[in-house]
Amino acid sequence: MVLTRVPRQFQRVIQRCFVKNNTVYHPFSSSYRFALCVSLVAAGKSHATQIGTRGYCSQTNDQKLNMAMATGSSVKYLGQTEAANLDQELFADYEYSVDQLMELAGLAVAHGVVHAFSSVKARRCLIIVGPGNNGGDGLVAARHLLLYGWTVEIHYPKRTNKPLYKSLVKQCEMSGIKFLDQFPDSKALDDNYDVVLDAIFGFSFKSAGGVRAPFDTILSTLEQTKCPIASVDIPSGWDVENGPNSPSAIQPDCLISLTAPKLCAKHFKGRIHILGGRFVPPAIQAKYDLQLPDYPDLSGIVEL
Repeated sequence: MVLTRVPRQFQRVIQRCFVKNNTVYHPFSSSYRFALCVSLVAAGKSHATQIGTRGYCSQTNDQKLNMAMATGSSVKYLGQTEAANLDQELFADYEYSVDQLMELAGLAVAHGVVHAFSSVKARRCLIIVGPGNNGGDGLVAARHLLLYGWTVEIHYPKRTNKPLYKSLVKQCEMSGIKFLDQFPDSKALDDNYDVVLDAIFGFSFKSAGGVRAPFDTILSTLEQTKCPIASVDIPSGWDVENGPNSPSAIQPDCLISLTAPKLCAKHFKGRIHILGGRFVPPAIQAKYDLQLPDYPDLSGIVEL
């Protein structure tokens, strides 16, 4: 089946499906089952018009779907300079404030954690907060995760006196979130947490300068832990464009890219890659040719 004529908004629906015995199987809700039927008809290769009772719809022409063709145009991966320029345009031209974008990003991160670790029962998360905007996203995510029923603790070893960050800390403290003075060892991470949220370094990180204290020892501990790691935008310590710079670099189970994935995400080999931040204006998307996927329903995150 050639799917190049399928409307872009349906391409992600088709690529999550497989065919067996003339039946298209897929993991979607009823609204997506309808979209799948529409997609197949739009491709001109099927007259699938009926939603099956077991979460599938019949496909009576071709025996196989060419999944490689289903992906259409791929999402763009941003380099470090391009990511910085895009961010600056949002601030300068669109007059977004830092705290406004941080709230949107942090909420998307919280949604990503809840989605990626939905099977976790205890829901215990340790968030490692870095000194910049990535750390701010982590502080926002902490507050939202708490409201979603998670037990959250924060390690924030290198604080800033900037009013925005002091306010974010205050909000977490007033919500009853515990701040740890000492970072746990790898065994304590394994025993006491279900997820470690890595919100240390973002796309401004310069890998050539290496990782400085205290984050060097923190990353060393994360390299040893068996506790799943979810990284915000960039796995900390990775080169923003070239990925891990050593065999021992952290390998997160989940990567939550923000705005658009960065080039280093091409080296991500974890379980689930999520894009968060459904706030990029259409003109910015077009200018940078982001080719972002369609977000499902009202969700602010989407799997890549």
